[in-house]
Amino acid sequence: MILDGKCPTGPIEKTWDKHRFDMKLVNPANKRKYKVLVVGTGLAGGAAAASLGELGYNVEAFCYQDSPRRAHSIAAQGGINAAKNYPNDGDSIYRLFYDTIKGGDFRAREADVWRLAQVSNNIIDQCVAQGVPFARDYAGYLDNRSFGGAQVSRTFYARGQTGQQLLLGAYSALARQIKAGTVKMFPRTEMLDLIVVDGEAKGITVRDLVTGEIRSHVGDAVVLCTGGYVNVFYLSTNAMGCSVTAAWKAHKKGAFFANPCYTQIHPTCIPQHGDKQSKLTLMSESLRNDGRCWAPKKKGDKRAPGEIPEEERDYYLERKYPSFGNLAPRDIASRAAKEQCDDDRGVGPGGRGVYLDFAASIKRLGEDTIRERYGNLFEMYEKITDENAYKVPMRIYPAPHYSMGGLWVDYNCESNVPGLFVLGEANFSVHGANRLGASALMQGLADGYFVIPYTIANYLARTTPGKVKADNAECKKSVEDVNNNLKKLMSINGKKTVSEFHRELGRIMWENVGMARSEQSCKEALKKIPALREEFWKNVKVSGSGAQFNQDLENAGRVADFLEFAELLTRDALYRNESCGGHFRVEHQMPDGEAKRDDENFCHAAAWEFKGVNAEPELHIEPLKFENVHLAIRSYK
Repeated sequence: MILDGKCPTGPIEKTWDKHRFDMKLVNPANKRKYKVLVVGTGLAGGAAAASLGELGYNVEAFCYQDSPRRAHSIAAQGGINAAKNYPNDGDSIYRLFYDTIKGGDFRAREADVWRLAQVSNNIIDQCVAQGVPFARDYAGYLDNRSFGGAQVSRTFYARGQTGQQLLLGAYSALARQIKAGTVKMFPRTEMLDLIVVDGEAKGITVRDLVTGEIRSHVGDAVVLCTGGYVNVFYLSTNAMGCSVTAAWKAHKKGAFFANPCYTQIHPTCIPQHGDKQSKLTLMSESLRNDGRCWAPKKKGDKRAPGEIPEEERDYYLERKYPSFGNLAPRDIASRAAKEQCDDDRGVGPGGRGVYLDFAASIKRLGEDTIRERYGNLFEMYEKITDENAYKVPMRIYPAPHYSMGGLWVDYNCESNVPGLFVLGEANFSVHGANRLGASALMQGLADGYFVIPYTIANYLARTTPGKVKADNAECKKSVEDVNNNLKKLMSINGKKTVSEFHRELGRIMWENVGMARSEQSCKEALKKIPALREEFWKNVKVSGSGAQFNQDLENAGRVADFLEFAELLTRDALYRNESCGGHFRVEHQMPDGEAKRDDENFCHAAAWEFKGVNAEPELHIEPLKFENVHLAIRSYK
């Protein structure tokens, strides 16, 4: 099937404004009649729930954490992009649009990316009005710094804790609506199924993580804002609770999953330090504004960094990409770091690391300035490694970080299942094959504050409010199915823990479908994943009971979904017989080792339809057209 993204036509500068006018509206008195279910309360979900509540809709919001303040958006460090052009360095809405299309290696929809760039400035105004404490210069103006893939400074930041401050802003707006009664909040609640009635999304089935109660909630539309899936690699920078479960349950109910092989490996993370580690720690890309990446020129050099003279250091990003230097995009910087380590020039235990050195910046600007910009990041690094990065270089290595793939959505952020909207990292729409740094926060807040309030009205205006009641047969069936699945997990009583299975899955995925992939490695993974899944359903040990707080059971359900999803991700990586952005097939590279796209055969989004756990999914295609930024070989040299 050829999919239609429903993108507006005409000059791209006017598409979003024209589309907003063409969409149907719901008048204020009628908004009270509609109920919207928002799953996830990070930046996308918190902003959406607050905005829809403010408009007068009845909103029910769900998160698995004990408070919306703990959503994983809190972990974002470096900043948020916007085309304000405050430094007067040549930025514009068009340049932000251009950089994002190019950064995604020409694998994103132009119309969606233009809208993102256009509303970016509104986000900053909104957040400043909420009191978000963005960094300011000596005169009191909002400050900016640079991020990868851009030659301008367009990133607004709050030291190294931008995500936390933006989330507190969204949370304050959400809390106001909770107090006003327009939003009803359900913390410690996990979505375990999507309820589809007559082909439309009308509810969800959830588990109360404290009591174990399984119940359904119905509404007039469902908005999924449940983040990404890179915990399929087991070790990642994501919180351990981040999972594919909500998106996967929607996929199994008919929602197409687009480009699952587009995963981002972040170049600056603290290297793994043992087999028993459960997650990895991000060191913000913003550090590459003042830190210089290098590795020893000499193979197997075990000297301390201070003992290696300047002429024996390879500042490899500055050497390979002189135009962008240390701020090359993430996919490129990650592969470059891996190259150094594969060439036996890595540093630290196991040689899986490179240096991020601040000595030159400290000499130029002073330690106080560096502390002012990145203090909390240096403190975090020292707590984990017991090394003072003001005195010795940081050691960094790439790690799984973000999902550019996600549920397929059209221009309205609506999936192919009517009434199911997907926002933020959970959808596939704007980042193509590689997200630029500081664009995740931009997308989450753009979707939540400035897109969904318009587009959901266009759907609701065509529906009858309260059409589906809680006693609907589909609701009862969904609750029964969820209960049966949980009972099945509890009854296995095998010998291996959930974590053992997750760690093994992560090893298969990282080795075969990680930073570098090949036809052979993908086929190898496709042999191992079903075998591991079969063993899981025969030999997993889930302790406790379902009628209580039971994190073992929670994790077992999430890993069961990862074991199914991993196969789809691998199939997509095998199908996409090209290299683009974060999807690097070793058979398809330029003579200098850069990604080699195949625009003739793969200039499209690949959206997969679920056909059964052990059945091949069906492929649907959405062709991508580039009329404003013409297809070209991406170069950062």
